[in-house]
Amino acid sequence: MIGFGSIGRGTLPLIERHFSFDLDRMVVIDPVDTDRKLLDARGIRYIQSEVTAENYRELLTPLLTNGGGRGFCVNLSVDVSSIAVMELCREIGALYVDTVIEPWKGFYFDKSMGPEKRTNYALRETLLAARRRNPGGPTAVSTCGANPGMVSWFVKQALLNIAHDTGLDRPEPTSREEWAQLARALGVKGIHIAERDTQRARNPKPRDVFVNTWSVEGFVSEGLQPAEMGWGTHEKQLPPDGRTHEGGCGAAIYLMRPGADTRVRSWTPTPGPQFGFLVTHNESISIADYLTVRDGDTVVYRPTCHYAYHPANDAVLSLHEMFGAGGKQQSSWKILDEHEIVDGIDELGVLVYGHGKNAYWYGSQLSIEETRQLAPYQNATGLQVTSAVLAGMVWALENPEAGIVEADELDFRRCLEVQTPYLGPVIGTYTDWNPLKDRLPFFPEEIDEEDPWQFKNIIVR
Repeated sequence: MIGFGSIGRGTLPLIERHFSFDLDRMVVIDPVDTDRKLLDARGIRYIQSEVTAENYRELLTPLLTNGGGRGFCVNLSVDVSSIAVMELCREIGALYVDTVIEPWKGFYFDKSMGPEKRTNYALRETLLAARRRNPGGPTAVSTCGANPGMVSWFVKQALLNIAHDTGLDRPEPTSREEWAQLARALGVKGIHIAERDTQRARNPKPRDVFVNTWSVEGFVSEGLQPAEMGWGTHEKQLPPDGRTHEGGCGAAIYLMRPGADTRVRSWTPTPGPQFGFLVTHNESISIADYLTVRDGDTVVYRPTCHYAYHPANDAVLSLHEMFGAGGKQQSSWKILDEHEIVDGIDELGVLVYGHGKNAYWYGSQLSIEETRQLAPYQNATGLQVTSAVLAGMVWALENPEAGIVEADELDFRRCLEVQTPYLGPVIGTYTDWNPLKDRLPFFPEEIDEEDPWQFKNIIVR
């Protein structure tokens, strides 16, 4: 396991619970030894080190080949190149899973790179290129956390539920092309990864401290990347600050502004309508790409897809403080653990909109109380991620020669079978909400009244 932060700590007990393995061959690598006591108590070897472009081959190869058999690399780190480690694992026959396509240290804050090169679109294209260079072979599961990851499985279940409820009678899709045709037949215009984190700490956020319910480093890094989204064929015009990509799959656009400073209108069941942040995530691109219908080289259907994230209130305050200081991160940061949170849920799902029943939210409503009963060392946000890592590991072990795959390409039923016991209530609900509903007409604004689901109606100017 590379990385032993909040997600690594939470994944550890799930690995112990669900897999048989040689304890003396398990190794955890992390540059910080804050939680080493959890490893020492179990007799798990710990290496305090950064994994870098200069040392990763020398460091990881003997660990993944020790004693014969097949190694498994669970990469839950930041600032470690997913592609480099993934390719090494496949060279030596080891299995691999991660939760994000991570670059080497310095990428997110490299001022010499233009916005386009700092996008998740660009990072994903490096993954697709690696797959083209070396198809098949040992399985490497890319971007298999809650989101990206679990939400791609939610999308498929949501599409099936909408098809059933609208009387669309057709066999369950068995291929990427058939899933895309199903979304098109339903008239789906777009998908929000719609999340509301209501977990609340016992003590209020101090000044000059970034507080979050998961990795602050990860959130700040992605939050300062350009806002990105899969760009649907129903959209009439590009946003004024929107940009397309010159190469690649062509499924997404980006905005000339950071995602964590870009608000969008969305909806989740508990609060109803809400503002979320359009933070870039891999699933915004991979879902839109997966559900694309082509006629030859011409794209004839694609849904818009993007994150609409309302983090915990302390994280919202932290973002305001950070951007108020010109984007400079606070002098310290804190991840709220299960002991510091007094109540709340992480309501994470997909809002599939534009079809015959308007909009449908399908997802997890996991509370901190239930999380404490289900698994140690994590809050509700963390368990949604770690249980998806577990599902990805199970799938990889059951399909060890699948090559490089994204979460969209896994067996969604098998993955949800593994993960659902850790998700609390998993519900689906329809809503009559749209981004023009109950809009206050106090100030003139440019909206599209003919199609409420145009992105220009969703973004908050």
